[in-house]
Amino acid sequence: MRLLATLCLSLQLIFKLSSCTNLQVTPGSSMDLPCLSIQTEFTAAAITWQFNGKNISAGVPGFARVKDGGLHLSIPLVTAAHEGEYTCLVKGDTTEILRIYSVRVDASIVYTVKGYEGHVIYLPCQLPGSTPVQANTVWSKDTDSGTQIQLNFAYDLTGEPHAELLYPGDHDQTVIMRNLVMEDAGIYRCHSAEGEQLSTVQVLIEVRPITETFSCESFASAWEPCQDENSRTAGPILQESIAEFSMNAFSHLRESQPTGNLLFSPISISALLTHLLLGARGNTQRALESAVSVPHEFHCVHLQMKKLRERVAGSMQIASQIYYNPEMNISDFFSEQSMNFYGAEPTRLLETGEANSNMINSWVANKTNNHIKELVDFLSPSTQLILLNAVSFRGQWKVNFEPKPKKGMFTKLDGSMVNVPILFHENYMTVVAFMPHLKAQVAKFNLTGDSSLYILLPRASTVDALQEVETRMTYSDLQKMITQMRTITPSSIEVTLPLIKLNHQPNMHVLIKKLGLSSLFEGANLCGLYSGDRLVLDDVRHKAFLALTEQGVEAGAASSISFSRSYSAFSALQPFVLVLWSDEANVPLFVGRVTDP
Repeated sequence: MRLLATLCLSLQLIFKLSSCTNLQVTPGSSMDLPCLSIQTEFTAAAITWQFNGKNISAGVPGFARVKDGGLHLSIPLVTAAHEGEYTCLVKGDTTEILRIYSVRVDASIVYTVKGYEGHVIYLPCQLPGSTPVQANTVWSKDTDSGTQIQLNFAYDLTGEPHAELLYPGDHDQTVIMRNLVMEDAGIYRCHSAEGEQLSTVQVLIEVRPITETFSCESFASAWEPCQDENSRTAGPILQESIAEFSMNAFSHLRESQPTGNLLFSPISISALLTHLLLGARGNTQRALESAVSVPHEFHCVHLQMKKLRERVAGSMQIASQIYYNPEMNISDFFSEQSMNFYGAEPTRLLETGEANSNMINSWVANKTNNHIKELVDFLSPSTQLILLNAVSFRGQWKVNFEPKPKKGMFTKLDGSMVNVPILFHENYMTVVAFMPHLKAQVAKFNLTGDSSLYILLPRASTVDALQEVETRMTYSDLQKMITQMRTITPSSIEVTLPLIKLNHQPNMHVLIKKLGLSSLFEGANLCGLYSGDRLVLDDVRHKAFLALTEQGVEAGAASSISFSRSYSAFSALQPFVLVLWSDEANVPLFVGRVTDP
């Protein structure tokens, strides 16, 4: 967000303090307006927020949210509708503090993007709001005559679009432009389907610099070994990396699917990307390290991933596999390290796409106890390389639920109710606490295999309440929740859970790009795996399965890359967030959302 602020402050006797601030913001940015800039004795007083004279202290869904008892007003995505005057009034017994913000939303502020001939650039644009996207934006380019022509997303002679929306159907409406030519220079405008201008981008094109032909000569070597195999810090580094990655991935995935059921296995996707990291070099290596949140040149990452796999083997099976085109010469050192760290011996692809699909799906079904029987439905004959990772989890409740089947009414996000089978126990020994930093009631259920299922229950069965919890689920807040829940003594409460069976396949193309790995689709440096030319990622797949049953929790996932307060009752008969956590390895195994069991 770009702010151009002018502050004027005046003191009126000793009874009233007021200030005014002028702000200029761009559409698609976020804005947090503090009521008090310093802590005062009036902090606990009644605080009221108004927008253009209308009270918003109670919050306006999808518009603004009052936080910290009124000390802040948060606007996650600014639109033209947010332009106006915001007033915060702190009223004590003898003193009032008045703060006024005059906000102007300016869509005419221009992004300037510079690119080179033959290279790639990105044109930014953001749709406002948190509700599902109904229509993509319309991009146009200014002409010399003062008119505008709509951007053409059609395929060119190279077989790929010259310009393309990176995330169709997403709030991020960024456009990627490939193989730039000098004629691409100019002014581009992004409008909503209703005609509201969201961003303006000035594109400058320069002559392509002279670059050397790509070569693996300086990269074709084995991954550097871990110097201290018994390091006490290497394990915690990987644990923190996976936990941080899980929350980053959850944030991206929930933005792409804001209301429906959602499930993914961060440990499966992490293992898949670190396996690819084993063969990555140069900029591709740095991009992958950033994506999985590990320090640059953390050479112990693969050894620690192997130890992690062994640590959770009692309840979760993690398996990797690589399939490659027989015409490729996979490096011997990569094959050896792949087998050593990930238990995966690279395997040649077969002659037909159907035979390859059957081979891959059979492997996935075997590794997920037949929970996931089909990961790929078609494989192109031109496919060069496929990396797979599959996980399968089975855990039983340490405290069993009543065996007699029961029914309950689950309230969905739209307020409608559906009759569902439930798990019930009148006196279940567990930990339940309210987490203020998450705005959620959290229950912890112990499972066999040193694992725990955490259920985060929002304050209400509404979209706003659910999204409030999800936006607060950062890495640090997740760690804080886990730590606090471990210190609370279990108590006997009435528990009601819905029987659920989630089978979800998130959009991995969007996730990979939002993790900063778009270069994988343009040409990756995998010289540690294959010393020929750059490799282009063709496809990315991840499918996850999880069930709450009378016996416990069953879960499975498969990923592929082709190229305290006390409570007397806890009822999860409304939308909730779940985290399946390995207490043994101290990492999240599955993260998801249930809105319709």
